[in-house]
Amino acid sequence: MADTIEFVNGLIVKAPHENAPSFVKANISIKVVDLGQWLRERFKAGDEWVNVDVKESKGGKWYAAVSTFKPKEKQEQQAAPKAYGGNDDVPF
Repeated sequence: MADTIEFVNGLIVKAPHENAPSFVKANISIKVVDLGQWLRERFKAGDEWVNVDVKESKGGKWYAAVSTFKPKEKQEQQAAPKAYGGNDDVPF
């Protein structure tokens, strides 16, 4: 099953112009009304943060998509080795 891409409404990403200096990595255009509305909807849905990935399509076009990365939950700390030969009566 392919993941569905959620585009960021009101945010346009383009590759830098061919004459741009090497430190310019992308061009981003923001349509304030559209992006503002999109962000308010995310906020109402309970999102405090929205992570965005800048990607390149197979056709070479750049775009901004909501990141779906979810870090793995931390495993519970492993039990510490028992001190003093396994004596469970040690108070610390």
